[in-house]
Amino acid sequence: MTALLDAFDRQVAWCRQPAPFSARVLARSRRWLEADKAAHAVLSAVAADPLAAAVSLRWLAALHHLALQGLQPWTGLWPPSESPVTDQALDAAISAAWLTRQAALRNALAQPPQTNEVQRSAALLPGLLHVAAQTRLPLAVVEVGASAGLNLWCDHYRHDHGSWAWGDANAALTLGSEWVGAAPPRPQLTIASRAGCDAMPIDLRQPGEGLRLASFIWADQPDRLARLRSAQAVAAVCMASTGLHIHAARAADFVRQQLQQRTPGRALVLMHSVVWQYIAHAEQADISAQMEMAGLAATADSPLAWLRFEPPAPDKPVDMRCRFWPGGQDLLLARCHPHAARIDWLAGPAA
Repeated sequence: MTALLDAFDRQVAWCRQPAPFSARVLARSRRWLEADKAAHAVLSAVAADPLAAAVSLRWLAALHHLALQGLQPWTGLWPPSESPVTDQALDAAISAAWLTRQAALRNALAQPPQTNEVQRSAALLPGLLHVAAQTRLPLAVVEVGASAGLNLWCDHYRHDHGSWAWGDANAALTLGSEWVGAAPPRPQLTIASRAGCDAMPIDLRQPGEGLRLASFIWADQPDRLARLRSAQAVAAVCMASTGLHIHAARAADFVRQQLQQRTPGRALVLMHSVVWQYIAHAEQADISAQMEMAGLAATADSPLAWLRFEPPAPDKPVDMRCRFWPGGQDLLLARCHPHAARIDWLAGPAA
């Protein structure tokens, strides 16, 4: 079995329970790839490690994008269509996409997933509360792999997890999860500045970019699509009022720039969620070295935190960790579902 087919098999298994239609599309695509050697070669060439690069999800998003654009036969087969869809119809749609839309598909395959899953804010916000409780300072939040920047506004959403809640009860978007464990600390949270970068940022001010972002959501998860659209509306207002935009930049270069702009009286927080696997190893090492060096100069009046919502491996649950300087201690705050549908808070009760 090739690495590409194995990656498709694994993604089928991960999708089967939460997104059965998406699992079917991937399974039929895998069958087609096994038979079509030329297409197999094209998709295999996208990345040396197709599992880590999520080539199967790039392909799934490319097909979903055709459906979202109202193109047939995809829009007639993809949810929210309520008509039964046969394997034969899916096979024909997959083959037709490759034959008639190959340029668009190749372009989509060249772009890493941009899910910008806003539900992850349900975990990131408690992480920022943890940093605020440790520092009692305003935060300067820097996000790499920020996509459209939706999680940079996590404090503008309502968070209601049943056992605890935070934020404006009248917010346009409310996030909740299956929360296990004690409530996080809830100090005064002031985000004094925000900055974000992405290798290929999505600019929601541009026509069609919102639709491209939506294509990365699994088509049979309408709740995720609804959250995304609500978050886009919130972000549009926030970005218009602040002038913030997501920079197109290498993560390591952006981190270097932001570290050089640290301001006394603020805690700088480097934040990212399910992006580390898409950053080359040399660039990962560069970012780590920069943070270590900056940490040596951190003080109580100019602390540094590194908040990571990342799986230790592509097929593992997500760890949310926070490394904090001065000191350099690294704390496991929570273990989470990849989309933060469940959060097991491990950092202890609220201070």
